[in-house]
Amino acid sequence: MISGLSKLPQKYAEPLTVGNVILKSRVLQSPLSGVTDLVFRRLVRRYAPDSMLYTEMISATDLHHRSALPKLMEIDRHETPISIQLFDCRPDFLAEAAQKAVAEGADTVDINMGCPVNKITKKGGGSSLLRQPELAAQIVRSVVGAVDIPVTVKTRIGWDDAEITILDFAKRMEDAGAKMITVHARTRSQGYTGNAKWEWIRKVKEVLTIPVIANGDIFSVEAAIACLVQTGADGVMCSRGTLGYPFLVGEVDHFLKTGEYLPKPTAIKCLQVAKEHLQGLWDYKGIRGIRQSRKHMTWYAKGFVGAAALRDRLCRIESVQDGFDCLDAAIEQIANFQGEFQAISPEDMAEMIAMQQ
Repeated sequence: MISGLSKLPQKYAEPLTVGNVILKSRVLQSPLSGVTDLVFRRLVRRYAPDSMLYTEMISATDLHHRSALPKLMEIDRHETPISIQLFDCRPDFLAEAAQKAVAEGADTVDINMGCPVNKITKKGGGSSLLRQPELAAQIVRSVVGAVDIPVTVKTRIGWDDAEITILDFAKRMEDAGAKMITVHARTRSQGYTGNAKWEWIRKVKEVLTIPVIANGDIFSVEAAIACLVQTGADGVMCSRGTLGYPFLVGEVDHFLKTGEYLPKPTAIKCLQVAKEHLQGLWDYKGIRGIRQSRKHMTWYAKGFVGAAALRDRLCRIESVQDGFDCLDAAIEQIANFQGEFQAISPEDMAEMIAMQQ
């Protein structure tokens, strides 16, 4: 039994209402730039059929000046519930982009007000809006007025430790018409370092009436439960914990609904899914997909003897066949290793694996 499970309210096994959309899962897959494309989302969806998934963030300015929609915005008509995430600092461009998102079939439109990357903040998007709360509220009002689906916001707790402004900021977003807010419990200056400050999510929950989703350091079922117990949030969003592990959202969702663990995928299973991911990226994006696949493949290669050497090879693959050759050899090695060392104690096995990860 996970510590804290008995303290969880029944609501976590029940649907979540976001505006006029009813979600059958309170576990969401975060938008991740360079990660949550159509290929990755299909894998997550297989294990989390009810969860809200998000596209990579899309520039409203880019959409305004393009005659054709980018692949980033392409969604599968059958992958509902799906949200298209937008970023910018121009209310009119964002309203226009949101209308295009609706036309593409989005169930909600999410506005990124939390990305800490310099190339985004320097142009007035992402977490820079934390320092411009009036503009951020104007953006939400503009988008809400342009579409008839729920508008949501993803943000951080503040610019830095001296500027933790999330309580006022979140209230402004709710007052402007946002139907849900996701709070990554780090400041912009933290980036992805240090610990998420979950205590601020609880404070946000106490001042808002719309759903509040907790984000930051959700790397396991146990972390998700601990976060919900501590924050009282209405749900959790998994981010970096899904890199090379598209099973996590489904694992957390299953536990919230049943109180039971799903069996952990074996190393061989993870590498088989990696092969599927690689093939999907090639089919969808061609050689660009192969280049993008290198980081994904290295994320899958962890937790077994020989993982470090495999990562070194996978980060240089030039084709699907290169990747398959590496992954198939690793799968065979794992199978042989397991057969040869069945008599080794779990403790000694863990030590051997740690030395070669």
